[in-house]
Amino acid sequence: MDLKKRFWEIDVLRGLAIVMMVSYHFLFDLNYFGVYSLEISSGFLWLLARITASIFLFLVGVSLSLSHSRTLLNGAYQNERNMLFKYLKRGLKIFILGLLITLATWLFIPHEFIVFGVLHFIGIAIILEYPFLNRKYLNLLLGVIFLGIGIILAQFTFSFPWFLWLGLQPTGFITVDYFPLLPWLGVVSLGIFAGGILYKNYQRMFSIPDFSSHIFMRFLSLLGRHSLIIYLIHQPILILVLYLLGIQDLGNISHLMN
Repeated sequence: MDLKKRFWEIDVLRGLAIVMMVSYHFLFDLNYFGVYSLEISSGFLWLLARITASIFLFLVGVSLSLSHSRTLLNGAYQNERNMLFKYLKRGLKIFILGLLITLATWLFIPHEFIVFGVLHFIGIAIILEYPFLNRKYLNLLLGVIFLGIGIILAQFTFSFPWFLWLGLQPTGFITVDYFPLLPWLGVVSLGIFAGGILYKNYQRMFSIPDFSSHIFMRFLSLLGRHSLIIYLIHQPILILVLYLLGIQDLGNISHLMN
């Protein structure tokens, strides 16, 4: 058994989500900077954003399941404490990147800066999901429960901000990126469940044609393997592209600094 192999279809799906994310954020930027008016709070673009996020976070769960299976099989971590530290370290690393995004957005868009965005969420989710990585059907149950509670909470606003990370959105809260634990932890839990079923013991439990050598699949796979760095740099690049295309005021960008 090759424990170093990657499952190309997961990288391709993650790469497809990258393309969807960049496309959405380009359209979002056009609207945000006043270049072209688009409806992003409903309709197709609203749906695109949520499908993209769901794919990403579902694959976070699948990848956690694969990582855990590989770790158990290669015996790299001889005790539970060391394995816990591995996931704690990984989660904190991503959460700290989220804090840097918070700082950057607070400096440039203080009225809509990111308090608990997708990187904050993924970092915390990795830590919280660790105890459940071996709980096959419990993840299915928790996934449904988390989604249900989160959908219900999204119908309300609250007069206090302290639990916005959980899904209790404060009244008047505005941000350009918000991924509370509920309902999104449910998507990760379902990904863990799917990973345990479809890739049991780090083996693909189903048959698919091998398209991994196709140039388009290789391109998507490359994007998928570098999703974190692409996420971190794509927005500055998109804004630079808009600037170089001659949209030099970016819809009166100065209003973002006031």
